Amino acid sequence: MDTIEILGLVAASLTTSAFVPQVYKALKHKSTADVSLTMYIVLLVGLILWVFYGVYHNSLSIILANVITGILALTMLILKLKHK
Repeated sequence: MDTIEILGLVAASLTTSAFVPQVYKALKHKSTADVSLTMYIVLLVGLILWVFYGVYHNSLSIILANVITGILALTMLILKLKHK
């Protein structure tokens, strides 16, 4: 694995982990009142497109970051709809 891919994995870890506290808080408090449904829908569509881009370029960091962040965004969407 080359240095730039390692850099990408570190960046992916940091940006993906930024979503964890929001998901944790929503799960713990069962409240998503302050979460924008539109923002998470747009984000999820963008993340799916990034996964395709990462597959095309065979970039593990792009694929992993966007799949994991996509799972977190989908979780928030489900919680938003569930706790409306």
